[in-house]
Amino acid sequence: MVEVGGLRMDFASREVTLDQEPVRLTKIEFDLLAVLARHAGQVITNSQLLQEVWGDSAKAHATYVRVYMRSLRKKLEVDPTRPRLLLTELGIGYRLKP
Repeated sequence: MVEVGGLRMDFASREVTLDQEPVRLTKIEFDLLAVLARHAGQVITNSQLLQEVWGDSAKAHATYVRVYMRSLRKKLEVDPTRPRLLLTELGIGYRLKP
């Protein structure tokens, strides 16, 4: 289990809550968030996210990460255009702010 601010992620039950309210995530959204949560505070590169979430077959589809991060932000951020939890590290990847 990981808790970051009001975000709580239970890996065993695959449940996510934000400020004690359940958040419904797709399998890919959950897996992407899980990688970021396991490494909270660290920058995770786009290629690392692709490898860990989609595997070798997705290397040619770098846009996957950006599309799913946008979806996660819509579900987890108060203002998805000004994220405070799921941060972009320009030209590198993403970071879950602890």
